[in-house]
Amino acid sequence: MAATVHEDLPLGKASGYPTTYTPSLLRSIERAELRAPMGIVGVLPFQGEDTWNCYEFSWLNAKGRPDVGIVKLRVPCNSTAIVESKSLKLYLNSFAQTVFATRAELLTTLNSDLALGFRSPVIIDMIDVDQALEPIAQLPGRSLDNLDIDCEVYHWCPDLLEVEAGEVTVRQTLHTHLFRSVCPVTSQPDWASVMVHYVGHRIPPAALLRYLVSFRNHAAFHEAAVEQIFVDLTQRCVPEHLTVHARFMRRGGIDINPFRSTDEAASPSLRLVRQ
Repeated sequence: MAATVHEDLPLGKASGYPTTYTPSLLRSIERAELRAPMGIVGVLPFQGEDTWNCYEFSWLNAKGRPDVGIVKLRVPCNSTAIVESKSLKLYLNSFAQTVFATRAELLTTLNSDLALGFRSPVIIDMIDVDQALEPIAQLPGRSLDNLDIDCEVYHWCPDLLEVEAGEVTVRQTLHTHLFRSVCPVTSQPDWASVMVHYVGHRIPPAALLRYLVSFRNHAAFHEAAVEQIFVDLTQRCVPEHLTVHARFMRRGGIDINPFRSTDEAASPSLRLVRQ
């Protein structure tokens, strides 16, 4: 699958950096190709969205003076495609020497191009650099990072998940900052904080942490990694309600934050200290 899905991507290749508007730089990846190996076919088992924060964006105003802003994208998880992040970086950088008479014209261009790239309408906010993003926050719930456990599995292993026997139903929110996966094309590390909220039979925190640590050398795009966690927890632990939210550190001036839930379509607005 890797050859067919990734062969046209700029990831892992030397790239030029056009500085005049070039929408053809965007490269789409069909979500269905990433989801099929997980058994996600047809109706999605979750709601949610991917929030992208793009910090490297500049253009020329009507007088030729550079302007800058932070582009925040909210992409519904039922979009047909994702956009490969390096291609998005190259695309956004191609605005650097392009004149836009008004911000309305600029936003119209972004909306049109990104809707084609993601195969879905997206919500775009242009944030001034003098305007604060969300304040630094903490993920809700209990941290798993103080558990003094032995770990020896560093490749994705859903067999590490377990639930406690019995009829007791619990509501738990747990998180870790120890998550790491790797890019499926370049093998570069992708670091993240991950939150799991569920209602169901109790998942031993040590088992959940060992499972999340097992992604350490797992090759997956950010969105696919979060969806794999959601699928594994659903199949192995059978919760009544489930939310998985990951906040990835930025690479190439972009951070991607997938959110999948049985109950909520919109992710919370927050930013962690490593972001």
